[in-house]
Amino acid sequence: MHLFGILFFALLALLWIVYGLETAIGAVRLPWFKDFPSAADSECPKISLIFAARDEQEKLPQALATLLEIDYPQLEIIAVDDRSTDATPRILDNFASTHPRLHVVHIPELPAGWLGKPHALQKGYEASTGDWLLFTDADVKFKPDTLRRTITLLRRFNFDHLTLFGDVEMIGFWERALIPFFGMFFQFAIQPHKVSNPRSTAYVGVGAFQMLKRSVYEACGTHRRLALEVVDDVKLGKIVKMGAFRSGVAIAQDAVSVRWHAGLTNLIRGVEKNFFAAAQFSPLVALGQFLALLLFNVVPFAGVSLGHGWVRVLAAVCVFVPLCFLASVDFVMGVSPFYCVTLPLGAVMFSYMLLRSTFITLKQGGIIWRGTFYKLDELRRGVV
Repeated sequence: MHLFGILFFALLALLWIVYGLETAIGAVRLPWFKDFPSAADSECPKISLIFAARDEQEKLPQALATLLEIDYPQLEIIAVDDRSTDATPRILDNFASTHPRLHVVHIPELPAGWLGKPHALQKGYEASTGDWLLFTDADVKFKPDTLRRTITLLRRFNFDHLTLFGDVEMIGFWERALIPFFGMFFQFAIQPHKVSNPRSTAYVGVGAFQMLKRSVYEACGTHRRLALEVVDDVKLGKIVKMGAFRSGVAIAQDAVSVRWHAGLTNLIRGVEKNFFAAAQFSPLVALGQFLALLLFNVVPFAGVSLGHGWVRVLAAVCVFVPLCFLASVDFVMGVSPFYCVTLPLGAVMFSYMLLRSTFITLKQGGIIWRGTFYKLDELRRGVV
């Protein structure tokens, strides 16, 4: 048994060192948004900023205010009201009445064969005229120079598609413990530094900021190709990569920011529809992810506590490497690096959320998203 423990933790340590070092070096080499100057007016193509809003009355006014203060010469903002039942339509119409570059599209009903958000973004695209399309969310805030710097970055690397990793505003223990762990998991699972490599199959996309050429978006099939995709933001990055176009990733920090799910309860409920969807609605894939989370992030702590000799030494390596990586993620995300000690807690909670998402989706035979029920069989057929 002791020999098995040595072999197990030796393999785990090797994986952490090799894969962790590669991921860390790649993350450090990602472009930092702040290093790129603002483009001049003559260098700025027309951009259509598009977002969908459904019952967003609490966060919408503050986010809208920052969008309307963006310093960019050729910008139209397409806000799509997706069947809202609160004050969202009125808020959008009131802003549009005094801001001519804001255009509002109202959707009264959802046609068959669509999820609400992809359909709303499709309608936003159909109402747009920009040479570049920027898809974002209704609660995302922008700094005034964000788009000018984006254009400089796009030109520097000749990207057709760009994803920006922005700041997540965190309040309280649970948000600071869980959200950076999500960020670390995302880094290891997605490998963002490989996205710009045309020989790599890595792809990425986030809801807060995805910008791509109109011609590329149309060549990839628009959101019609993502009509039944729950994780449509990630899969938009996938279809761009599948189309052999050039994708890129950069670190935006506070140039793009969002107040995500507030508090532990909202975090758990907020990912209910996403986690099983990210596992391709496959119980086997979800189970594999669950076991990997515990083996890599929790079992080593048990090895340090309960093992002895080489088992304890190798387990300590398996603890030290991810702690260092999480500390760096904490630092970039504006959280005290000392929160890295919550790594096993984050892994346990993340695993619980994955199991919960899987169980609830299978039990109810689908997902409930913003008040609309979508059948699991239909969702599985729509996976890209």
